[in-house]
Amino acid sequence: MMEIAELITPQSVVAGLRVANKRQLLQELAKRAAPFVGLDEKVILDTLMERERLGSTGIGGGIAVPHGRLARLPRMFGLFARLEKPIPFESVDDQPVDLVFLLLTPDTAGADHLKALARVSRLLRDNAICTKLRGTDRADALYALLTDRAASNAA
Repeated sequence: MMEIAELITPQSVVAGLRVANKRQLLQELAKRAAPFVGLDEKVILDTLMERERLGSTGIGGGIAVPHGRLARLPRMFGLFARLEKPIPFESVDDQPVDLVFLLLTPDTAGADHLKALARVSRLLRDNAICTKLRGTDRADALYALLTDRAASNAA
């Protein structure tokens, strides 16, 4: 089973991200992801915006999992952000979003893309973990919560 630690690093976890709306959030995620994956932030942003046009990646419960497949992406990459204030995201339940997991995958990833998405969704559907994520404003603590196998398997 794929582990969250294969997707994120302590450096790709952001606590208290300040954004006013969905577009600004996606811009900020693209800007932060670009140096990690060696791709232009505009390419990443365009991919994310295109995916959102198909339907919101807000999965409910204050959680969004914006994602996209990119040519020339060296490997799967994740970035987690806890927003300082929840923002409207056109989520399935119309709830504002404050926990965001960006997932970028190579366009050659095939089924691994879906496996990674499923893994992230399963983790973030765990109310106990989300409560803990919302209860800390330290990036290192967020990273530990997200990658703690014992916690994610206890669910």
